[in-house]
Amino acid sequence: MNLSETAFITRTNPSDSFTTGSRFRLRWFTPTTEVNLCGHATLASAAVLFQYNKNVNPTLVFETKSGDLCVTQKEEGYIMDFPLNPPTRQDPNDFKDTIKAAVGNLPVQEVYLSNNTKKLLIRLADSCDTSVLTHLKVDSVALQNSERSGRVRAVVVTMKGSPDCQPGYDFYSRNFAPWVGIPEDPVTGSAHTVLGSYWSDELGKKKLLAYQCSSRGGELELEVRDDGRINIAGQTITILQGTIKL
Repeated sequence: MNLSETAFITRTNPSDSFTTGSRFRLRWFTPTTEVNLCGHATLASAAVLFQYNKNVNPTLVFETKSGDLCVTQKEEGYIMDFPLNPPTRQDPNDFKDTIKAAVGNLPVQEVYLSNNTKKLLIRLADSCDTSVLTHLKVDSVALQNSERSGRVRAVVVTMKGSPDCQPGYDFYSRNFAPWVGIPEDPVTGSAHTVLGSYWSDELGKKKLLAYQCSSRGGELELEVRDDGRINIAGQTITILQGTIKL
């Protein structure tokens, strides 16, 4: 479909329907490969089952490559129960070519890597204005060519937010993943399993409000739990409905 991810939902029990079943299999594909974890396509999958298939269950469970993922209806939106992926601090010199390709000469505060998700987190210095991140232009070919070892599958550029200014975002981010066929992902649930862990530790708080400031950005409500999981809440808007004929 040439979108960041296309999701495929199948029934686990043939006797269930998409209306009555509470458990389904879920797989996600970018334009070039299958991925292990995807947030917005999970959110969309649940929304379709709840809104269009009129699923009768309060919570749906998806069997995925990242284990069971639960999605629960909450007022106008949904809450996803995802694994938390804490990153570890890195020496920026080990990724200097990738950092240069991603942010050029912008000041970098620190660099972290999530080995589970292969996401490299680059935090811009607090002296940077939000507009620096919003207007950042990344050459996806140069970025992909900067790292060929397999350690990195996505670069997440992030910066501290402005919690004192409405609506009070705790942090901002953008996500670039040319290694899996995604020059830039609009809003990335899987990246927030890493970002949520990092910023929760940095800010000393469990509940966070995040904004991914791509050109088609989005807001995410996060709650880091004590059991090694993270709740990611958001809303959906349907822009297209149709039939694929195979």
